[in-house]
Amino acid sequence: MNQITIEIVTYAAYLAPITKIRTRVFQEEQGITPELEFDGLDHTATHLLAYVDGKPVGTARIRSLDEHTVKIERLAVLPEARQKGIGKQLTQKALTFAQEHHYQTAILNSQLYIKSLYKKLGFTQVGEVFDEAGIPHIKMSKQLSEI
Repeated sequence: MNQITIEIVTYAAYLAPITKIRTRVFQEEQGITPELEFDGLDHTATHLLAYVDGKPVGTARIRSLDEHTVKIERLAVLPEARQKGIGKQLTQKALTFAQEHHYQTAILNSQLYIKSLYKKLGFTQVGEVFDEAGIPHIKMSKQLSEI
């Protein structure tokens, strides 16, 4: 069936599925330490959960940097749910949320291998490749328009 839904959730209420997804993807697959992955900023962010047929399989967070700018972070999709467009849908939902809340710019630090996804969604590269948690990243930015 593969019905995909994306919900905006609170970290406190959805701590278990968010933690499970991010631990599997970032810690187990990519070797990122828990201290880096769970940086103490989750309680200040808006969270998204992606479901396939009612099962949580992906997540992302949106954090306000200032009154004009949001940062999309911690986008993760479980291996068994990849190649279904879930990362794209999570990003689109985050961008819609940002526009609805009158932000003007969305930024993110993309892992280098996935930057083409963000380019397709209108993000542009800012600066040079840098290392974050031992993984090559690139900062990307997108100007938002009013809905």
